[in-house]
Amino acid sequence: MQTASTNIYERMGRSQELSDPKRGPVIGCHLCNKSIHDNSWLLNIPHSTVSEIITKWKQLGTTTQPMKW
Repeated sequence: MQTASTNIYERMGRSQELSDPKRGPVIGCHLCNKSIHDNSWLLNIPHSTVSEIITKWKQLGTTTQPMKW
């Protein structure tokens, strides 16, 4: 027998990764001193995704994803 909590976790999954053109506005909002919360709300993107994009941009200096061979 499964409980309600295990069913919720089984249904939760990752959504698709954002395309490169959709990452630009995240950085734009960040450069305009918008908080991660505001950025997420304005662009309708999860907080974790906004945070990840900004962190990778700070580390790598780009928002494009490396090619996977």
